[in-house]
Amino acid sequence: MLAAEKIAAAIISGRSHDEVTEIETEWRKGDIGKDLKRVRNVKPLWSKFGTALGVALGGFDMWTNTLFGLSVFGTLKHGKTDAQSLEPASMHKPIAYPKPDGVLTFDRLSSVFLSNTNHEEDQPVHLQVKDMALQKSSEHDIYGGPSTRYCPAGVYEWVEKDGKDVFVINAQNCVHCKTCDIKDPNQNINWVPPQGGEGPVYPNM
Repeated sequence: MLAAEKIAAAIISGRSHDEVTEIETEWRKGDIGKDLKRVRNVKPLWSKFGTALGVALGGFDMWTNTLFGLSVFGTLKHGKTDAQSLEPASMHKPIAYPKPDGVLTFDRLSSVFLSNTNHEEDQPVHLQVKDMALQKSSEHDIYGGPSTRYCPAGVYEWVEKDGKDVFVINAQNCVHCKTCDIKDPNQNINWVPPQGGEGPVYPNM
């Protein structure tokens, strides 16, 4: 909402082809920034010390931030980006996930249906792969195709065609979470706004 307000104001004032930098400064100074500052160390603590100790320390850190406006830890860094945290598939055993039972767990496409996502089938694909050869040699061959698992909407598939593994993008299913843009190990996938501003609607939220 804040971004929309600032962009609308920039358009009304006749600005064009510049960066609306006030979005960044305004959210940091306002209520959004104040709320996020209190919880800034929770995930770094969790990642560094594990679930039990990390969550306990995170709770203590939020408590001191709320009461005293400061943290005994200062501001911790994450260390690695989400893309850099991925490890080659050879370092891990495949996980055999149970099939969704339709009661407590559900398949991804059913959840995409509930989001009321819509993109015209013939519009330009808004998920841009910069180098398809790199996607095959690295994302598939080294990392075991994590895009087929981290995407909550089942947008990405590796399918065999004429004896070769082909990267398929079902862009019409995209719920615009931008996980692929953030998590791809080579930063090889670029999410751009789709034509017409289409996507999820979430009518029951």
